[in-house]
Amino acid sequence: MKSWRLLFVIIVTSVAVFDQITKAIVHAMLPLHASVTIIPGFLNFTHIHNTGMAFGFLDSVDILFKPALIASIALAALIALLIFAIRKAIYEPLAQLAFAFVIGGAIGNLIDRVTAGYVIDFIDVYWRNWHFWAFNVADSAITVGAVFLILDMALKRDVSTTL
Repeated sequence: MKSWRLLFVIIVTSVAVFDQITKAIVHAMLPLHASVTIIPGFLNFTHIHNTGMAFGFLDSVDILFKPALIASIALAALIALLIFAIRKAIYEPLAQLAFAFVIGGAIGNLIDRVTAGYVIDFIDVYWRNWHFWAFNVADSAITVGAVFLILDMALKRDVSTTL
């Protein structure tokens, strides 16, 4: 039981630290809106500031105290996730792994929101003229964690329907 908690803390910390390191490198080496081709026709690193939420939602909206409002929403979501993860049975390793990735990513992005008022996004995946929303390591971890949660729920449903 304690080994799972230690692994949980290690994963959360590793995700948040790796996210912050990659963002610091991008901030130091790539001017805002500048782009470097990594895989021609597929992947660029493009320095972007996202003042909104996931997928740029509310990025172009100008409201009073927007950074504080979005940081507060993110903090409330993080606290809810932590409470849920703590209450989740320790015998569900896939769910715990999922929560570790989601919480680590949420912490990484929350650090940006609190310290800068925006999140640094830089991974620009595209095909021809179609670009997916730019994202970062924290967003990737949150997505992986969400997929693990869906997989965990699907596996439980599959097991329960066969019993």
